[in-house]
Amino acid sequence: MENSEKYLKLQNGSDVRGIALTSENGEANLTSVEARTIASAFAGWLSAKTGKSCADLKIGIGHDSRLTADSLSQAACEGACSKGAQVFLCGLVSTPSMFLSTVLKESSFDGSVMITASHMPSDRNGLKFFTKDGGLEKNEITAILKEAASSELTGSLPAEGKPFDLLTAYCSHLKEIMKKEVDAADYEHPLKGLKIVEDAGNGAAGFFAPRILEALGADTEGSVFLNPDGNFPSHIPNPENPAAMEAIRRATVEAKADLGVIFDCDGDRAAVVLGNGEEANRNTLIALISAIIAEQHPESTVVTDSVTSDELTEFLNGKLGLKHLRFKRGYKNVIDKGIELNAAGEDCELAIETSGHGALKENYFSDDGAYLCVKIICRMARLKAEGKKISDLIADLGQPAEAREIRFTIAGEGFRDYGLQVLKDFEAFAAADERFHIVTPNYEGVRVSFDDPEVKGWVLLRMSLHEPKMPMNLESKEKGGLDVILGRIRPFFEKYDRLSRL
Repeated sequence: MENSEKYLKLQNGSDVRGIALTSENGEANLTSVEARTIASAFAGWLSAKTGKSCADLKIGIGHDSRLTADSLSQAACEGACSKGAQVFLCGLVSTPSMFLSTVLKESSFDGSVMITASHMPSDRNGLKFFTKDGGLEKNEITAILKEAASSELTGSLPAEGKPFDLLTAYCSHLKEIMKKEVDAADYEHPLKGLKIVEDAGNGAAGFFAPRILEALGADTEGSVFLNPDGNFPSHIPNPENPAAMEAIRRATVEAKADLGVIFDCDGDRAAVVLGNGEEANRNTLIALISAIIAEQHPESTVVTDSVTSDELTEFLNGKLGLKHLRFKRGYKNVIDKGIELNAAGEDCELAIETSGHGALKENYFSDDGAYLCVKIICRMARLKAEGKKISDLIADLGQPAEAREIRFTIAGEGFRDYGLQVLKDFEAFAAADERFHIVTPNYEGVRVSFDDPEVKGWVLLRMSLHEPKMPMNLESKEKGGLDVILGRIRPFFEKYDRLSRL
């Protein structure tokens, strides 16, 4: 395999990800060599972007709890130092804190590198890059990887990274926000009287309960899996995972807590569980944070990904008076759309994906799970002082009676062209049947709604962002409705022999 192909294969949208430990998934392709070389190329890219010499650059490097975190962090340090940059080693931190390191006055880094692979298996790892403008774009990652391929650095190199306590600065930043927003009589302890438990999934966000919540007066007894462990022995650190959500639901109920919070491995995604045991992730999480935003920014736009429910749209538009823009999957797509709307003069305060990636304009459009939870907890504290509950904010949110996702696998070469043809054919199939109503505007795949005596619901067929798969999401407002929808669309899929069976 040529170097160019080897390095470009590590690109996963706007991130770098690969196998960091040889396992049943394959040979390691993201080793110290690749991390060192990519970090060196990033330093060169950052010098060109900022107009600073490499010697004047300040670059921070942090990592989550993965097994290969230390070795890849050291390699990245060597790579950046090889260009002459000043490197600051931030240790075990969250991804959002590494972005904030470019903004906080205590650090003011020109750029930062986070060693993480989010919720992926323990043998994986990756690199995320930030400047004060946010995470790098896909084309910027491609340019860095192409440069890396042309200048591979083998063998360990001298490196003089300086330890930097970013976590203390980040926690102080969030605590000050909470003190000001709650504005309690006991200003230093605005969370006194609240019981909040955390599930960090053995990832990097285990600091949230002891260093923020407890420090502000909350009772966090009953929190689980706060200790970092790259083997992830408790559950997959992913708020979309049913076992993970059941773990925090159980912890919340058993502790009789007012709220439970859960993060993914690197802390950029979150979900919560309400005191009654109701899980607030995906559509419900979007509704909850939107209700809080609506109080401060009425009539603003909320950008979400493409798989959100009709009930969420009805709640945002009808109950909250917001404008819901259902866009594309991919957290960068959603966030970039929010930034684009603001640049065009349309107020967008929230861009959030059902995966739990949520970014607020007031927080630099950084997808920060801790910041989402901060907003929710602050509002909960104020509501409790009024004798109300946070669940009151979403009391009018409807839920689909049934929901399902089916992921078709596309066999053979040229999967993207094949998938695009399937989408074109599906749109024609839907247009020919008066029971199918093609939804417009629609920014990803083909979305069809149904509203007749047999069924009320919708289906969205789309291409996966990176894999040879076609996810199909379906929802129905009545029990048994999915069987009706599947019965209507099954004949379409029978003629596509390269798709796995429905």
